[in-house]
Amino acid sequence: MINAQEFAKALKLTVLSPSTREEWDIRSPDLNRPGMQFCGFYEFFAYERPQVIGKQEMAYLDEMDPDTRSARLDTYFSYQIPCVVCCRGMNPPEELLSAARRHDVAVYRSEEVTTTFSLEAITYLSRCLAPRVTMHGVLVDVYNTGVLITGNSGVGKSETALELVKRGHMLVADDVVDICRVSKDRLIGECPEMIRHFMEIRGIGIIDIRAMFGVGAVAQSKSIDLVMHLENWVEGKEYDRLGLTEESMTILGVKVPKQRTPVRPGRNLAIIVEVAARNYSLKQLGYSAAHELDRRLVEIQRQAQQDARKQNADR
Repeated sequence: MINAQEFAKALKLTVLSPSTREEWDIRSPDLNRPGMQFCGFYEFFAYERPQVIGKQEMAYLDEMDPDTRSARLDTYFSYQIPCVVCCRGMNPPEELLSAARRHDVAVYRSEEVTTTFSLEAITYLSRCLAPRVTMHGVLVDVYNTGVLITGNSGVGKSETALELVKRGHMLVADDVVDICRVSKDRLIGECPEMIRHFMEIRGIGIIDIRAMFGVGAVAQSKSIDLVMHLENWVEGKEYDRLGLTEESMTILGVKVPKQRTPVRPGRNLAIIVEVAARNYSLKQLGYSAAHELDRRLVEIQRQAQQDARKQNADR
C-alpha cells in the first residue's frame, strides 16, 4: 500500500483535487500515460498504476470539444485509478477535475517535465514496494563502499564503527539495519527513524553521532556492498590467510561478498575494515592481490621447469 500524502510530499506535488482515499493498492512501480485511453482504447489499460499526463496528452484533451472531453474523461475515471499527475506545471481542463471529484480520484500537479517526474516516481515507488528485511548489525560507508558489520552481541561492532567515524567515514545504522532490495542485484540499508544517528557504546550508553561529530559523519542510506562478520578468535581454527576463497551471504535473494574477521585483543578492526573496503573496490575493477600472487607463483614454477628442461637438453 502506498500512502497518498507521503507520495505527494516526496515528489513535491501540488494537490489540484483531493481524495478521501489515504492509501492506494499499488503493486508495481510502473506508471501509465493515458494517451490511448483519451482516444477511447481501453484494451490492456493499466488503470491500477499512477496516471501521468504530459504535454501530448494535455494538448489532445485541449483540442476536444467540451462534450466529447467530458464523456471521455467520465469513462476514464470510472476505472479504479490511484491518482492523476499533470506534469510541466500544467493545469488540467475543468472537465477532468470534475470527473475526478465525482469518482474520488486525487489529481496532482508537478512542476517537473514528464520524463524527470516519471523517473523520480518510479524510483520512489520501487523503494516503497521493495522486499524488506531487518538485520542485527552496523552499516557504515567506508570509502564509498557500504560495509555491513555483523557478529554476535558484544563482539565489538559498534566500537569498530565508532573508530571508523573518527577516521572520517559515515555511520548509516547501528544495531538495527532495515534492508530493502531495490533491484535484482542491489540492496539498500538504512536506519529506523526512531534510532537514526544514535549509537550504543557499552560502558558509556547512548551517544548521538551527528551531534558529536557533525552531519558529515552520518548518512541516511547506503548500498550494501560487503559483509564483514566479526567472530571471537578460536585457537587452532583455520582462517583464510590468502583470500583465494570467496564467501558470500544471501540477503533477500542477493549474494553479497562476505569476509570472516577473527577478533582478538590488539587487532585494529577499523583499519581492517578500511583495507577490506579498498580491496573490494580493487576487485570490482578486476584486480585481486591473492590471484596476482598466485599467478606470479605459477609463473615462477613454469619458468623453473623450463630452465630445468633446458639444462637437461644442454647436457
